[in-house]
Amino acid sequence: MTTTTSTPTAAPAATGVTVERPPRTRGPGGLPYGLLLPATVLLALSLGYPLVRQVGLSFQEYGLAQQFGRPADFVGLDNYRALVSDTYLWKVLLRTVVFCLVNAGVTTVLGMAVALLMRLMAGPVRLLVQVGLLLAWAMPVVASLTVWQWLFDTQYGVINWTLSRLGADYEGHAWLLHPMSFFFVATVIVVWMSVPFVAFTGYAALTQVSEDLTEAAELDGASSWQRLRHVVLPAIRPVLLIIGLLQIIWDLRVFTQIYVLQQAGGVTRDTNLLGTYIYRLGIGGGDFGTAAAVAMFMLALTVVLTAPYVHTMLKAEED
Repeated sequence: MTTTTSTPTAAPAATGVTVERPPRTRGPGGLPYGLLLPATVLLALSLGYPLVRQVGLSFQEYGLAQQFGRPADFVGLDNYRALVSDTYLWKVLLRTVVFCLVNAGVTTVLGMAVALLMRLMAGPVRLLVQVGLLLAWAMPVVASLTVWQWLFDTQYGVINWTLSRLGADYEGHAWLLHPMSFFFVATVIVVWMSVPFVAFTGYAALTQVSEDLTEAAELDGASSWQRLRHVVLPAIRPVLLIIGLLQIIWDLRVFTQIYVLQQAGGVTRDTNLLGTYIYRLGIGGGDFGTAAAVAMFMLALTVVLTAPYVHTMLKAEED
């Protein structure tokens, strides 16, 4: 009987294959933060310090004596209590909100109307309109106010002369003496200065609306108003939100127009807005503590009025 013995065979040696690993790329590290640091420090100093200083002043009795070295007395919430119980502050606050919302609304509507008209204009006509808007926008505030004061002048104003020739009784009418006509003049000036921004921004947004969408809506039988409402305006909604947000912030902080018109003949107490009221409390009356407290009211009002816009913008980005 023959026995067969099997000899185990060795496994073939594995051939060595060298796998090259990609070189490790070093991350940017702290370079981006280092580049952001100068701008962050500058913003913190230019925006943070005045805000902190303003908050501190609102809790102090700070007048002319403190400007000459006398230590300021800490009064806690006394400045705020005095303001809350002051009926005049609430009148100024209501007046400011109404003026802000009216001007922001009128400016946005007129500016977008001009933007829509520019879209329909021929090239040379559109260029002429844009140059006129740019000149109105670039004109210095005080220079333009001088022209508007002359237009509404009691004796030599073009507005009174024109209305009188049309049969209205406006001979010697004092536009700045009565609060309603004072704010009408102020609204005309503020809107005239603000419309160019809205028109240029709105026109830039309209140029980005796809013509295929409007043509498709037209083929489906949509009228011009329906195309504007259901196609164009939803397409530029983010831009409209930004325009509304900026207009509310700017119109809430109107100062120069109101102050100059007051100096030209307006009744100060009946035409004060928050900006001029803060100025007259601080610079005019030397009560910087109370003025700082009113400024905090103005800051809170700005946050309240702009919060819906910010919430809508954030919600649109999430969607």
